[in-house]
Amino acid sequence: MPAGPGRNIRGVNLSTRGELLATNRPTPRYIDEHFARVENRWDPDANPDGYVSMCIAENKLVWDLLGPKLAAGREVPQRVVEYDAMVGTASFREALAIFLERHMVGRPIDPDHVIALAGAGTVLEMLFYTIADPGEGILVPTPSYSGFWPDLETRDELQIIPAHTTSESGFRLTVDQLDEAVAAASVPVRALLFTSPNNPLGCVYSHDELEDIITWAETREIHLVFDELFALSVYGEAAFVSGASLRPALGPRIHLVWAFSKDFAASGLRCGILVSENEGIRQAVDGLAYWAAVSGDTQFVLEQMISDDAWVDEFTAENQRRLGLAYREVTAALEKASIPHVSAQAGFFFLCDFRPFMDEVTWEAEAELWEWLLTTANANLTPGADCHIGEPGFMRLVFPSERTAAVVAGIERMGTALAERRRS
Repeated sequence: MPAGPGRNIRGVNLSTRGELLATNRPTPRYIDEHFARVENRWDPDANPDGYVSMCIAENKLVWDLLGPKLAAGREVPQRVVEYDAMVGTASFREALAIFLERHMVGRPIDPDHVIALAGAGTVLEMLFYTIADPGEGILVPTPSYSGFWPDLETRDELQIIPAHTTSESGFRLTVDQLDEAVAAASVPVRALLFTSPNNPLGCVYSHDELEDIITWAETREIHLVFDELFALSVYGEAAFVSGASLRPALGPRIHLVWAFSKDFAASGLRCGILVSENEGIRQAVDGLAYWAAVSGDTQFVLEQMISDDAWVDEFTAENQRRLGLAYREVTAALEKASIPHVSAQAGFFFLCDFRPFMDEVTWEAEAELWEWLLTTANANLTPGADCHIGEPGFMRLVFPSERTAAVVAGIERMGTALAERRRS
């Protein structure tokens, strides 16, 4: 008897949706290549030809500050091993509300409006599950964080509508570009997902720019989700402005997403935060939170950490100082290697412009060059195609994902290889 549809992959029985995930994994290739090579990391003495990761948005520069804090004060109460609210314990959400008011939003936040789930990606998936139906559109300006696509399209079955910016304007976003994207969309657009500071550009949006975005969304009467994961990772002169700070209340359509993964270099702890005043959304997310709860122990540790105002202030200031120092060293290495880049002021990344090294500026040439750099220089960047940039030739470079010396070594290798490629 022939196998039914979706039931014959590798001889095991899967549902149609299971086979779709198994055969069309949402993980980009650059991430697969990273984990295939990560055990062969660069070391100046033991492994000078080793792998250099410049593609995963993690901060490896502050573990000496974070580790002791996480290890301290481990008198864990019994309650952390018991069932509790799946959207976060009351004390944790109270601490988060105070933390967000003090460090990001600048005005009081009701702890009842705060939800904690297992990572920012989970927050986004569940939030958009509650505000859009399968097939509907979510507007995302590009260049973009590559993970938004699997976050929203895999299980939510939504369609991301890109609003492309251009290199000619320095990738600055205008409301005209948002209007054009909505007009060209073939499905209803239910929300705008806006990232500030921007990933992968590393830019900080001003008060006036954010006001334009909020006014545009209010006029359209669509949801506006501020992804502010790098709010405290600003090392340039421009100050971070939270979108949530521009209104006395968020109202039913504006929502804030943050996480410990970036600003506290703790991606492995899996704790993302949603702030929403929309009671229906909170109730709906609460109905899903059982499958995405943060462990009680993790909540307890993080609550102790963010409740120590003096430590948070010192950590944030030193983290920003180290990020700025690493950024300057890495961009100096790029200049020495004659690799152009787009200046940044926040986050862990910026775009490199590889168009001068391409005979033809096409997506095929970009993919070929990325793979060639990976093979020749053993250095892994994020291809521009995975950032959904509207034009080929750019790649994202993450600069604190390794020791700065490792990233500089990877850039030197790329520079040498690219110079030889030009001569040949």
